[in-house]
Amino acid sequence: MPYIFLSAAIALELVATTLLKYSEGYTKPLPTVLCIAMYTVCFFFLSKSLQHINLGIAYATWSGVGIIATTLISIFIFRQGTNAVTILGMIFVILGCVIMNIFGGASH
Repeated sequence: MPYIFLSAAIALELVATTLLKYSEGYTKPLPTVLCIAMYTVCFFFLSKSLQHINLGIAYATWSGVGIIATTLISIFIFRQGTNAVTILGMIFVILGCVIMNIFGGASH
């Protein structure tokens, strides 16, 4: 169940971050309100996952998956470019998350 909570937190963070882009600096009311609501619920689920997953592991997974998915959203939805260095960085993030989850003691 803790990883379901973490997955929900990640998904909601991705929705919130996408809405952050659509809010255009909090100048559009609907995306702004939805963004804030999604971040609030995201942190609720993240806090629930922390009851059973070490903070470092949960945060690394949450932020690492978020970085990768947000980059993919920026490429495919917002048509923002990327380069080889960005892709290499994404590979390092993935490797770091995998290493931390395998060897970092995923639960306390």
